[in-house]
Amino acid sequence: MTDSPIRFPGLFGDWAFTASSKAINIGHGIYWYGIIIACGLLLAVAFCLRQRKHYGISEDDLMDCILWGIPCGIIGARLYYVIFYLDLFRDADGKFNWGKAVAIWDGGLAIYGAVIAVVILAVIMAKRKGFKLCALTDLVVMGLLIGQIVGRWGNFMNREAFGTETTVFCRMQLTLKTGELIEVHPTFLYESLWNFTGFLILHFLYPKRAYDGQITLGYCAWYGLGRAMIEGLRMDSLYWGSFRVSQVLAAVGCVAAVAALVFLHF
Repeated sequence: MTDSPIRFPGLFGDWAFTASSKAINIGHGIYWYGIIIACGLLLAVAFCLRQRKHYGISEDDLMDCILWGIPCGIIGARLYYVIFYLDLFRDADGKFNWGKAVAIWDGGLAIYGAVIAVVILAVIMAKRKGFKLCALTDLVVMGLLIGQIVGRWGNFMNREAFGTETTVFCRMQLTLKTGELIEVHPTFLYESLWNFTGFLILHFLYPKRAYDGQITLGYCAWYGLGRAMIEGLRMDSLYWGSFRVSQVLAAVGCVAAVAALVFLHF
């Protein structure tokens, strides 16, 4: 399904999007997914550099965090994915295949792994450099939202991260390798729009920030609520037993963040 024509029959009739997931056919290939993720990252960095003064973060401290945070985030996202899909990275004899584990060009990154790795790095950097950790996270989550808004369109180009079959007006039609047509929830679109709405809400909230960490908690509550709902529709969730890992983490994060916001408000 990598290069399946994509249609939205409830919105655009028979019009089909037919661009390949691979932008340039060199080596392992340069994929639109990577290009789109890179664009989202550049927009996020530009936004954070422009807004850093509102959060009391110096340019040097922010750039140090970015330069360390990007590779740490990628490693964390890959490690999280490998841990929860461990059987995919074993050979026929059961041995762990390190070559497959590092081959991120074949796909397999998880946002929660990136967040965990970046949070650990932020704690270390804040301790070493002396800036306010929660002020930094308030700024960084805004950049993270931008990256998520844009990055989900990489899933669109890869024909992935879609949901169960549906008849809703915004359904997305894909073609299976067997030639069968399926119409599914475009969950990548749901999440991109949800995050865009969250970005607008939180961006216009920052002038009224009552304390460092308020935007971070707002992000956890908003993103957690949306991800918990949308994850329930997806076909490619990471599971721990019978539980969708991302859905559980999102729900727990949302409840904890709302509880913290209420407690700190009163």
